Amino acid sequence: MQKIRRSHILRVRLGEFVLPPIEDGLVLGRDSPIGPVAVGKALGLLTSTPFEHVPVEEDDVIGDLLVRSAILRKISSSDLVAFVLQEIRPLMGPEEILHLHLDIELQIEGKSQ
Repeated sequence: MQKIRRSHILRVRLGEFVLPPIEDGLVLGRDSPIGPVAVGKALGLLTSTPFEHVPVEEDDVIGDLLVRSAILRKISSSDLVAFVLQEIRPLMGPEEILHLHLDIELQIEGKSQ
């Protein structure tokens, strides 16, 4: 009888888990596998950074946005939704969830009296 020899090789690739796992926001497709309430609860457990739920009404691809509250102090939710519908919607399917990284630059002018 022959003796069987076995060996194991284990390869591991490690990367840092970054908190929060979402930088500026998420675009949730209408048929995404997880909804905004569940994602919001998970974010509440993982980070102290506040996120706001922005529903997208009457679109067959995008259902919701989850956006850092600080972003919505710089741009209105309606302007953000309009931008997402125009620029991001053509790039995604209703089952997808996309990360948002937003660079917002404000220009403010005023006169002193």
